[in-house]
Amino acid sequence: MGIWCISEWMAGGKPKSLQLVELGPGRGTLTDDLLQVFKQFGHLLDPCDISVHLVEVSPKLSDIQAQKLTGKSIEMEPDKNSPVYKKGITRSGYPVSWYQDIQDVPNGKHNEFFDALPIHKLQKTNGGWREILIDIDPDFPEKLRFVIGSSASLVAKTFIQDDEIREHVEVCPSAAVIVQKLAHQINCYGGAGLIADYGHVGDKMDTFRGFCAHQLHDVLSAPGTADLTADVDFNFIKRMIGGIAAFLGPVTQQEFLRNMGIDIRLKALLEKSKDATVQQHLIRSYNVLMNPDQMGQRFLFFSIVPHSRLENTSKTTKPPIPGFSPLLMQ
Repeated sequence: MGIWCISEWMAGGKPKSLQLVELGPGRGTLTDDLLQVFKQFGHLLDPCDISVHLVEVSPKLSDIQAQKLTGKSIEMEPDKNSPVYKKGITRSGYPVSWYQDIQDVPNGKHNEFFDALPIHKLQKTNGGWREILIDIDPDFPEKLRFVIGSSASLVAKTFIQDDEIREHVEVCPSAAVIVQKLAHQINCYGGAGLIADYGHVGDKMDTFRGFCAHQLHDVLSAPGTADLTADVDFNFIKRMIGGIAAFLGPVTQQEFLRNMGIDIRLKALLEKSKDATVQQHLIRSYNVLMNPDQMGQRFLFFSIVPHSRLENTSKTTKPPIPGFSPLLMQ
């Protein structure tokens, strides 16, 4: 993905600045990996002005990210005149800033995180589409339960298509707002968006689930103690983008990484290392990423690019966007 960002920067005419923006950066591992790649290819990026922008609403996670990226804690900077609530310098020498909202982030390159955004669960009934709500169980006041709303759902009227054949649909209005903003920014100011997430193409129904200690967890049990997630509906994402910008995918993680040369990379690493333990670790890691039964087909990759990036592309050939077309071997 680091190579992908550099490739897109080069395809965009090597602008003098590159802004790497991540929403929901977790523990900061992905950003740290990308910056290590940027450092390795410094001769290509020089003298590009690189900056990192993280959208994180959790103070605790922002502390973990700061430790990971800068090697130290960073105090909050509550300034009503600035959208930045924390800033520092990464170990690789790049400025990094933290924001509460995507609206505050400068225009730039993005790696998005949608599966943690709030969703609306909609159920088709004899009386039309109704929203599934959460209520207190009257028989067990200490428990929560799902109930079906008694009136027509405004969310359904807004987002459900007339030709929808599923009886249960999950809709994420927040994702619609974010992806439209990104599409406008990217088409107007350049750059590229890369969305990598658990997802589907409008063919799944109930994907809302919880995880605690890497195990499935009842989403209504002990609120606040588990991670809640829902698969991204990439058909919905495409519909929300409309004609605002161009987009590619989704393709499976297996296809994206293969197009980016992961097989060649694995071969080089195996040849470089003579340690059997390291080689076994590399093969296991490769298998987790590529095996269809693990992350290979469960994760999907999707890209948003300016219309100008595809204007000269023949309709009979695959678009020349890294990861979405095969790696060309010389």
